[in-house]
Amino acid sequence: MTPHIEADKGDYAGTVLLPGDPQRAEWMAETFLEAPRCINRRRGALGFTGLFRGKPVSIQATGIGVSSFLIYAHELLDFYGARTLIRTGTCGGLTARTKLRSLVISRSARAESAQSGQVFGLYEAVAGPDPALLARALAKAAELGIDHHAGLTVCSDVFHHPEGRVRFVEAQAAGALAVDMETAALYRIAAYFGARALSILTVVDNIVTGEQTDYSERQALFTEMSRLALAVATEGR
Repeated sequence: MTPHIEADKGDYAGTVLLPGDPQRAEWMAETFLEAPRCINRRRGALGFTGLFRGKPVSIQATGIGVSSFLIYAHELLDFYGARTLIRTGTCGGLTARTKLRSLVISRSARAESAQSGQVFGLYEAVAGPDPALLARALAKAAELGIDHHAGLTVCSDVFHHPEGRVRFVEAQAAGALAVDMETAALYRIAAYFGARALSILTVVDNIVTGEQTDYSERQALFTEMSRLALAVATEGR
């Protein structure tokens, strides 16, 4: 076990899906995995391992923001030997094209600042998703008929920012589709450990239109994202 995860070595599969919300992790495990077992309850950051179409997959909640995310990602990669991390998170649309409930597949992630997603420069390498995972996600999304977009995303460490929407103007001008809080950190830490990574996000609000989903639908809302992430995680293995 580690300071933040009570699971034993061998409890996690080599591929781990990473939702932020512990309730989403539990819902995903109970809805999609065969024989899921809870392997982590420490600090309420629920973790599960089970089978999807006969192949082992784990799901681990990471909390909110880069600081929390990096703790779990680092320990999964460094101690538990995870080699593939797929973020299954939420995002805010930065263009009217990224409609509520659609998916955004991050082809690249721009950090809000030079420090965002780093720990004293340790994970500072510029990085993106694993090309094979990205290609598989795009192909499967089309095959499954899932409404999706793929492109640049921006990563912000601060949710309630004093500058509000203005801080996204430059990213929008560069063509950014959406903003989340963890993807840049995911790609950087995966590169540092030589692991594979991909970020798949569900649009839950839109900064341009002002629309937002209701929290009451926040689990069923993630069905398409979960289906896609699990297909990407298990096919080709």
